[in-house]
Amino acid sequence: MNLVTLLPFIVLIGAMFLMTRSAKKKQQQAAQMRDHMTAGTGVRTIGGMYATVKEIGDDTVTLEVAPGVHAIYAKNAIGAVLEDDEYNRIVHGIATPEDTPVVPDDASSLTEDEAPKLDLGKKDEPKGDDEPKDGKTDGEPGAK
Repeated sequence: MNLVTLLPFIVLIGAMFLMTRSAKKKQQQAAQMRDHMTAGTGVRTIGGMYATVKEIGDDTVTLEVAPGVHAIYAKNAIGAVLEDDEYNRIVHGIATPEDTPVVPDDASSLTEDEAPKLDLGKKDEPKGDDEPKDGKTDGEPGAK
């Protein structure tokens, strides 16, 4: 068989190997994340629901989806284990100090005491000499 004929098949097999390796790595990371879940942790399911972990079993996890409302999910249904700050920001709308902009009480702190001097490229003209540079006075023909 010709090498040119085999080349597309070799490339396809290599691509499939890389894709399965990447998918397996993602699965391992997700399993490791789920293993670090503890009761009281905020999570997001793969369906996009936010809840708090109440109890962890071998293959299942009990989530509190609303105060007093519990549901049992497969561990594989947990899409992300969230940090407390992130969970509170998303679910309860509690902003962290880094998220809150600092707003002054009045506008005086927004301006400087002394206005900055801008150099517009204009040169200071010598004072005391009111005569035009061309030597002509106002009213004469050719005066500026």
